[in-house]
Formats: sequence, C-alpha cells, structure tokens
Amino acid sequence: MQPILVPVILCGGAGTRLWPESRVTHPKPFIPLPDGESLIQKTFRRASQLPGVSEVLTVTTDDLLFKTEDAYATTDDAVACNHGYILEPFGRNTAASFAAAALDVASRYGPDAHILILAADHLITDESTFARAVEQATNLAAQQKLTVFGIVPEHPETGYGYIQAAAGPGDQLSVQQFVEKPDAATAQAYVDSGNYYWNSGMFCSRADLALAELKAHAPELLQSVSRALESGIQSQGKGHCSTRLCPEAFAQVPDISIDYALMEKTACLAGVKADIGWSDIGSWEAMGQLTPADDRGNRFDGEVLSTGASNNYVRSHDRLTALVGVEDLLVIDTADALLIAHKSQAQGVKDIVAQLKRSGHGARLQHRTVHRPWGSHTVLEEHERFKVRRIVIKPGTSLTLQMHHHRSEHWVVLQGMARITNEDQITLLGVNESTFIPAGHKHKLENPGVIDLIMVEVQSGDYLGEDDITRYE
Repeated sequence: MQPILVPVILCGGAGTRLWPESRVTHPKPFIPLPDGESLIQKTFRRASQLPGVSEVLTVTTDDLLFKTEDAYATTDDAVACNHGYILEPFGRNTAASFAAAALDVASRYGPDAHILILAADHLITDESTFARAVEQATNLAAQQKLTVFGIVPEHPETGYGYIQAAAGPGDQLSVQQFVEKPDAATAQAYVDSGNYYWNSGMFCSRADLALAELKAHAPELLQSVSRALESGIQSQGKGHCSTRLCPEAFAQVPDISIDYALMEKTACLAGVKADIGWSDIGSWEAMGQLTPADDRGNRFDGEVLSTGASNNYVRSHDRLTALVGVEDLLVIDTADALLIAHKSQAQGVKDIVAQLKRSGHGARLQHRTVHRPWGSHTVLEEHERFKVRRIVIKPGTSLTLQMHHHRSEHWVVLQGMARITNEDQITLLGVNESTFIPAGHKHKLENPGVIDLIMVEVQSGDYLGEDDITRYE
C-alpha cells in the first residue's frame, strides 16, 4: 500500500540577497519570476501534482498567511488540493518548522505517514525527474531513512552548502558528511571530485522516524515545539485547516537549523541524486539567467533601451531604464529603491541590507505597496503634513473600525462601491464620489461589491505616523 505523503512547504526568511525586490514583509518566495509566477506558486503546484497527495502543509508566519493564501488561490491546482497551515508567531529557523510539521502530520495521518520537506523559494525546472526522485526518496524513507536530495553541481558555487556522498545503486547516495559553504578553490575541488553534491535542503522521512531522531538529538527543541503545538489555536476553513502556535511556548524553542540540530548527527541518513534543474535563486545573477540574452549578452526584464552595453541584467517594471556603454552590471529598479552592482559582487547585496537594518531604514521592511489581508495600499506621494495613497480593497472585505487623533482623511472612489461608516452615519459611495473623515471620528471602510474597490486617500495633519490609530474591533 502506498504510504501517505504530505509535502511540507517551509516559507519564511527575508531573502536579503534579492533586495530591493525582497523585503521583510515581501520575501523572496513571493517575487514574480520573468514568467509571472512566483517561486511559492511553483512550489505549491509542483507539490500538489505529486501522485497521491491530497494535502499540502505550509509552515509560515502569521504575517505571511494571507500572502500565501493569495498565491495558492491563483494556481490552477488550488481547488484540487487541501491546504494545511502551521503558523509561527515569529521565525525560529528550520528545525522548529520541521518538528512542528512532523508532530502535526503524525497526529493527523499516523506515524507511518511520510513528510516531504520543500523550501518555498527554490526553482526546479525538470519536474518529471523531480517526481521520480521523490518516489525514490519515499521508498528509502519507508526503510527508516532520513533521505536528503543531493543536487548534481553544475558549477563551483560558494553560496551553497555541500553533501559529501558516495554513489550507490541507481541514483541512491551513501551520505558521508555535510559541508559548509566553501571558498572558490574548495568549491572547484568539490566539483572536480565528483562525490560532492549541493545541499538542496529538501528531504523525506516517515513522521515517526523524524520524531524519534529529534527526541534523540534535539529533545529540548522537540518538547518546546510540542508544547507550542498543543497550546496553539486551531481553526478550520473551506479546504484548509490551520494551527497557530502558542507564542509563549514557541519563544522557548532554540533557534537552530535542521542541518545542525539533526541531519549532521543522525545515523539514519540516505540520499538521492537529483539532477532536476534546481536553483535557490540566491542572487540577482541567478535571477538574470531566467531571462533570454540579446546578441550582446544583455538580459532585460522590463522596458529597457541600451547602446554599447553588454552582459548586463536589468529588472525595471515601473519605468524606462537606459544603459549606455556599460557592462557586467546588475540594475534592479523598484518604486522606492535602486540597486546597481557589478555582477561579481552580487552576494554583497546582503551587506547593504545590513546597513539598512542598522539605520532603521524602512526600505528593508516593505515596499511602497504594502499588502494586507483585505488588499493593499500604495504611497503615491508623501510630505511632512500630507500623504497620498492608493487603496485597493478585495470584494467582501473591510478595514477595522478605527480612529486617528492627528490626521484627517479624504477618500475618492475610482472603481467599485464603498460602504463607509463615519461615526453613526453609514453611506454608500460609487465612482467619482468622495467623503471626508475628520480627525477624531470613528470610521470603517468596506467593499460590499464583487469587484475590487480602488480609492485615493489623502491624509493631512500634524502627524501622519502609522501608529496614530485606535482600533475598536
């Protein structure tokens, strides 16, 4: 009998090497690739299409739940596969996520169920070979093996960890050790040797073996995660279930990766050689490879003009970009930040993000367009005493009843229908109609229609900070 297989997608992190597209509130899995689909959408579709899969479990944070649901809802397979969520109150690295998933799957599907750990931000282009590798990994997992996927290296790479392994029968690997990210010379030696593989971070295991090995090698972590799961809040929706882990219990969970906590210690390892067109899209150089090159080696994503330029990658979706006589550059243009880097320094982007963090700059956290469960808002113009925003509200959703002490708001409807509560008065506004919300007034904004409500909001006052808000719901 075929064992139950539950793919588990781990979705978190900030993706600092893909700044300025990637932000804390909009990490790498949600960045659209040149074909328009994001990495998390590709991962969900790929997982849901595996034979026998009826549920995909996603471990993410509370803050990213609505973005994840939106991403899944736009895939063709969303209605064919149930969604399960484990929601962490804050990040605690991959060992905690793995433990929570193993506990959840064992309790709902039984100890002999298999879990397939997948990262939300990896690209796999050969999906048929991936499916065969999963089948082999499941067979090994049934033999009480923690099975890792070793990626056949295409070139020396200093940004990946490696697995040293001897080839076994078929595509099986006898794993000898995990190796940290090497320098360039060591990476070249690994590739030349033929028995080193990129560590994909994907693996497969029976739930009971995963829990037994965690109990043996990381008992404190397993106990803390178990308490957070048992004290969590469960909810059931149409086609999905979710568990919000208890914040107080989860705060006691050690911050450690699954490699350090378990994979480097267990004696139950096996491996599968996976030549599946894998990439973690860990730099803008890697992202650029997804766009076809012109006759001078340039790769352009967006409206770009060039003369005398060669071997550049430009991503510019908001405005025209022009290159003159430059070469080997990465140019990433967003609405509020511009990155220009030499291709050889692509990994240095994370140092810029570290500077932004030290200075408290908002460009590390979010874009001008900020997504919320009810829709999004975009800053169009901002000064000391006024701010102009475009607000998009999804059908059937609303903002909370709230009040601001220091600012007034003027709303103009551009599309759809708005139901507005202003103190004790409720009004409906259509296209080209407007209303004024004085400072100190309780107000609420709803979309009762079936299409997106789009509005322009003008804030004015002596203080426009987002913390000037009192919520009544």
